[in-house]
Amino acid sequence: MNGTAGAGVLRANKDFRLYWLGSALSTLGSQMSLIAFPLLVLSLGQGAAQAGLVATASLLTRLVLRLPAGQLADRVDRRRLMVGTDLIRLVALGSIPATASLGALVYPQLLAVAVVEGCATAVFSPAGVIAVRDVVSEDQLPDALGRSQAALSAASLVGPFAGGWLFAVDRLLPFTADALSYGISAILLLRMTTRPPAPGASAAGDSSPLAGLRWLGRNPTLLRALLFAAVLNLAGSAAEVAVVITLRGQHTGSTAIGLVMGCAGIGAVLGAVAAPRVLRLLTPVRLFLAVGVTWALGLAVLAVPPGPLVVGVVLVLLIFLTSPAGIVVSGALMTGPPRELLGRVSTAANLLIAGLAAVGPAAVGVLIEDAGVSNTWLLLAALVAAATAAAAIPLVRGGSLTPSAEDTPPAEDTPPAEDTPASEGTAAATEETPNAENTPEAGGTAAAVETRGDLVLHADTAPGGREPGPGTDPGQSDDDRAEEKP
Repeated sequence: MNGTAGAGVLRANKDFRLYWLGSALSTLGSQMSLIAFPLLVLSLGQGAAQAGLVATASLLTRLVLRLPAGQLADRVDRRRLMVGTDLIRLVALGSIPATASLGALVYPQLLAVAVVEGCATAVFSPAGVIAVRDVVSEDQLPDALGRSQAALSAASLVGPFAGGWLFAVDRLLPFTADALSYGISAILLLRMTTRPPAPGASAAGDSSPLAGLRWLGRNPTLLRALLFAAVLNLAGSAAEVAVVITLRGQHTGSTAIGLVMGCAGIGAVLGAVAAPRVLRLLTPVRLFLAVGVTWALGLAVLAVPPGPLVVGVVLVLLIFLTSPAGIVVSGALMTGPPRELLGRVSTAANLLIAGLAAVGPAAVGVLIEDAGVSNTWLLLAALVAAATAAAAIPLVRGGSLTPSAEDTPPAEDTPPAEDTPASEGTAAATEETPNAENTPEAGGTAAAVETRGDLVLHADTAPGGREPGPGTDPGQSDDDRAEEKP
């Protein structure tokens, strides 16, 4: 490692420092507004279904735009994309306190904000995945990814509590803080001096937004793991809304709810710290099985229904193993695809993982109203148990998640190694920083996985920033939040 890398990327690299600071602040703002969205919907006299629909509106918007956004990030100046979408989200979030101060805040506006923010986040996320490589050299990349993951976990831990506390002081404060975070992020991005290189051409002339999906289709074992993660994300996005509604039904205060939701951040931090040991003790297959069993049992426990303390402990346990599992998936996604397809493979993977999650918040609201809280938790537990039996167990026979040589495009279709220095740095980041979830769109990580310590394995969860958003916990993705800005 040279002197520049040894000095630390935050000290040695001004552009990354600006990028990292904007990302950390905006992720914190997103986590604060995340918990406040369902509380605000309920305070307007709406029901559980309406609270879930706000989150679903944003998730569906991102779902529809995900593949075109990945292609756009490959073709357009990524810095301009990020600044523009930050400003759009500043206006969208800022409209909530602005109209509320005039006494004109209504539920349809919250739906509109969710859609607008979902559009902007869909475009920002793949641009952020690529942009970090424009400003960070290969030898600095492992440190950069580690720093970003640390900021993400800290925001996931502090954000929900801060959001619940601010909501108790004034219900508009979390949204004001989140809007300001987008403005600060845009200013910091504008101060970056490094200009991104011209977007490269796609391999073999394949400029289709579906190129990433086609690559995943040639890797069935990895695809099976992604589908298993998709079911977990469905249960996770539903659980995020269900926890708020369950605790609210027990007359739990907003500050206490924020503390409980912050337990997901504790689980993320503990999981990231323990990830190297966990990955040494458990093979990927056993890890996936452990995640499935833990989630099924944990969601069943919430059917009691328990008090805030038990809910918090369950959230810690659920996310603890989810972090190392996300690292396994992230490593396969970051090292498998050729460099020129990475943006579209990452958006395709997140499309698969986040697709079912988009219906989770709205579906759980309807289920709670029709079947009751306890039965809803049991149904979620049964769903995860079935997915574990159908998808995780067959992974025992599926082989490695890392694609074999024959699954990758021919050498002549890929740019020379010297033209893609970041690819080696990415692999190094996966090996040297096992606690950094390097998945795309992460709510705030440099490689943008939208998990943000949410109740998800890998992907966005809803509006509210980078990864998370209205009506969901936690995510993120990236943010993704996370689970979203760089």
